[in-house]
Amino acid sequence: MHDSLVTSAEVPILEKKILLVEDEAIFAKAVKKHLERAKYNVTLAADLETARDEFKNNAPDLVLLDMRLPDGSGLDLLAEIKSSNSNIAVLVMSAYGELEDAVSAMKLGASDYLKKPIDLDELLLNVEKVFDKNELTQKLTYSVKREQHATEAVAFLGECKKIKAVRGQVERISKLSQSGSIIPPTVLILGETGTGKDVVARLLHASSSRNQKPFVHVDCASLPKDLIESELFGHEKGAFTNAHVARTGLIEAAEDGVLFLDEIGELPLDLQSKLLAVLERRTLRRVGTTQERTVAAWIVAATNRDIESLAEKGEFRLDLYYRLNVISLAIPPLREREDDILLLAKHFAAQTSRRYGLQFEGFSEEASEALLDYYWPGNVRELKHLIERAVLLSGGGILEADILGLDKKPAIESSHEHDMNEDLTLGEAELHLIKQALERTNRNVSKAARELGITRMALRYRIKKYNL
Repeated sequence: MHDSLVTSAEVPILEKKILLVEDEAIFAKAVKKHLERAKYNVTLAADLETARDEFKNNAPDLVLLDMRLPDGSGLDLLAEIKSSNSNIAVLVMSAYGELEDAVSAMKLGASDYLKKPIDLDELLLNVEKVFDKNELTQKLTYSVKREQHATEAVAFLGECKKIKAVRGQVERISKLSQSGSIIPPTVLILGETGTGKDVVARLLHASSSRNQKPFVHVDCASLPKDLIESELFGHEKGAFTNAHVARTGLIEAAEDGVLFLDEIGELPLDLQSKLLAVLERRTLRRVGTTQERTVAAWIVAATNRDIESLAEKGEFRLDLYYRLNVISLAIPPLREREDDILLLAKHFAAQTSRRYGLQFEGFSEEASEALLDYYWPGNVRELKHLIERAVLLSGGGILEADILGLDKKPAIESSHEHDMNEDLTLGEAELHLIKQALERTNRNVSKAARELGITRMALRYRIKKYNL
């Protein structure tokens, strides 16, 4: 996602190919030389026939097209280019008195038109502007497709009550966005690292009427500190050193889709006030301008931190927290989803096996027990990565406990330890502890599991194992 955070000065343009269709030889050579200094690959064509051949053989990324050519009108070539590939940008060059041709060119799909005589630096800036706009459009189109695919491929799986409740909340919230003229209330997703907050954000997007609009994921923790304001709000040409062209910020790039502000608790204080203004007024100002632009995006934020505690310490604006927390969704940690652990593990194992052409046949009893015993500090993300590694290392088949490499949670000391014989085997000692815990709790499985420091499912497994 964060490819979108690369500044325009860092984007390699060595491979960008430009076809210059111009019959004035001196002007054409000057333009070619100026653009090649900027590392563009420029091909010249002095007439329509040559231009057609070059277009067919070299597949340019941009066409600089004169309107008056020796063998016809540039409008004819423009129509042919757009009919063959509507994504190729065309910049039209027209002399004074050819405004009618320029208007016709814009109707046929030209990106812009320039009046002759043309300043070479201005021409270069317009070329860069066209490429920047096309790259942003491609990224947003890819983002929409990728996020839709990700939502379909990685659904918010789980059958425990808490996860079903979250899915129900997502469905109800998504219905609030069914009217295109109404911006849904801001949603704050809370949960530990690895619980799936980003998946819930994608589900909100996919379930809403905005699912064909952009989904822009902004990781506030990874934004470069010296460029964070420009990345979020955009900037105008000349706003600061190296700001050679105006640039759309990530908030504006979300258009009328969804803007997902991940790890919002990491946003610097000085930008929190600006974000608050965006949420309250639904407008923003690019760096270097006083002009206000409308913000139509549905804003969804997420954090793994206790924002209220941060606010008490002066590290987060309390008014911004209240503005973000219109609707909140709390994602439970995996240790509170014990009924889902094996379900998720099997899903990830089957997914990895399909991807690499392996045959997954299930988990051994010991492996299942190890998965249920583990505390999962990294939550679902940790489980996913561990299962992927285990499947790849095993090569498929039955996954055994040793390949998982999980350490058991330390069992609590038994208050009846003195009743146990030192010669007991590990299995006998385990059986003894379970019996005592069940007796003390009147066979309350949940309470006994808590006393033993294991999950209910793990205890049920052992009850069945020992025929209790």
